[in-house]
Amino acid sequence: MSEESVLGDMLANPFASEEISPPYSDHWEAKRRVADAIRELSNVLLTSTPPTDRLHDIAAGLERQAQEFAQCERLYGVLAFIEDGNHGKHGEVNHELNGVGGWSNPLAPKLNMWIEGKTAYGTVNCGWAYEGPPGCLHGGYIAAIFDQFLGMAQIAGKNPGMTGSLTTRYLKPTPLNTDLELTADIVSVNGRKTIVKGEIRAGATVTATCEGLFIRPSPNATHKQLSPG
Repeated sequence: MSEESVLGDMLANPFASEEISPPYSDHWEAKRRVADAIRELSNVLLTSTPPTDRLHDIAAGLERQAQEFAQCERLYGVLAFIEDGNHGKHGEVNHELNGVGGWSNPLAPKLNMWIEGKTAYGTVNCGWAYEGPPGCLHGGYIAAIFDQFLGMAQIAGKNPGMTGSLTTRYLKPTPLNTDLELTADIVSVNGRKTIVKGEIRAGATVTATCEGLFIRPSPNATHKQLSPG
């Protein structure tokens, strides 16, 4: 298989292997770089204690950069990027902008996910920006990571839907700044409903488990109907 074919397959299904899917374009590659810099800035902000005057200087510089950034052409949301026609289809755009799994979204914790056979796997390492209990990952982020990860795992059942419910159990504190491993399997597929179970491990310790119910939208549903508000 040619390099072009391999790249095309990875872009069509960014969860086909453990290798992180490459960006769709040079634009997304640059945007990933900016997102990484902002993630690092957030980590530094939360862990450094420069003089107060220095903090104000840094803030002023960042405010100027944000104002300059805002003067560029703007696209608001995944659909706008898709409709623009220059940034890839839904899979590529969502892979960059998603709030939990987006590689160009600085709020997302760089969650890597893939499927082997019928089992989904993932890795993530959450820094200080995601702290809840001292030194541990906030439970809300754990639930969000499960939502994204179990939602991706539906691909193995070929019946993907939207989240109906999540039941998360917190068994042990989940440490920050630690390579976490995730696994998930489909429990059942019944009509439009899919049930998926998964777990997060820190080393040999299972720190949290989750069961998710996902419901495939009606064939007549539109993007507007699927959007909140």
